[in-house]
Amino acid sequence: MAGSSSLNTKSNFHGRSISLPSRPHPLILKCNEHLETLLKSSNETFSSSLLFHKIDGLRDLIECVENLIQLPLTQEALVHEHQENWVNNLLDGSLRLLDVCSSAKDAVIHTKECTRELQSIIRRRGGRADVTAEAKKFLISRKVVKKAISKTLTNMKVNTKSCNMLYTNKDHQTVALINLLQDVEVATLSSFQTILQFISGTTQSKSNSWGSISKLIQPKRVACSLLTDESEFAQVDVALQSFVFTKTGKLEAINDLQNHLEKTESCIQDLEEGLEFLFRRLIKTRVSLLNILSN
Repeated sequence: MAGSSSLNTKSNFHGRSISLPSRPHPLILKCNEHLETLLKSSNETFSSSLLFHKIDGLRDLIECVENLIQLPLTQEALVHEHQENWVNNLLDGSLRLLDVCSSAKDAVIHTKECTRELQSIIRRRGGRADVTAEAKKFLISRKVVKKAISKTLTNMKVNTKSCNMLYTNKDHQTVALINLLQDVEVATLSSFQTILQFISGTTQSKSNSWGSISKLIQPKRVACSLLTDESEFAQVDVALQSFVFTKTGKLEAINDLQNHLEKTESCIQDLEEGLEFLFRRLIKTRVSLLNILSN
């Protein structure tokens, strides 16, 4: 589904809700409820608690879609129309979602390893020179992570034209199913965009424009002036820079850095668990689709 330069999820969902048939299957209605909930969270303040709330909403949506795929009416539609473009797009999309989720997992694991290495040196009561050297390695690692995330986000494309197609030759249930599955991919990609931006330490643009994604790597900031709505990853970036590039008291600086590392480690653990759960669910969904189409 390549083509669009932005994820205009709000307009897609709004237009779709009006065009849905009056009596779709209850599971389709349930999935659309999860979609609306996920959409409402997209404009909320950028914080870890709300991000985890978004991940929970995404999990509920994916689980609902799993149940929907197991319905005979869904399987019949997939088998009957296996040569249609929307089915091919669905399979391509399921693989794309797995790739994006995998990229997010890799970024979290990479940052976790660096966090633990630096904490280990601090706990061994290493000198300031040792801690500074490891902090510099951490900053370099973060730059690598941000570049990888920037590449992933740039490669994420959604073909909104296909999401707006009219299916005049199909029954209402099939149209509702197609529209829902297309919207699910858009919503899931949009959620992963938020997750990746959170890990990179960048805040969301209100316009949600893909053009801003290429500016992921932040300039060096010396002052450790943290905003409460910045992600823990953004805060540890600033703490690392402050420690490396300013001359403050040894004990005070190390304690401040350690506090941010502990907060980041806790956030990483929750995020890693959430992403692993989503990854397993996405694999299950793709396997189900392949099994249905191969029979």
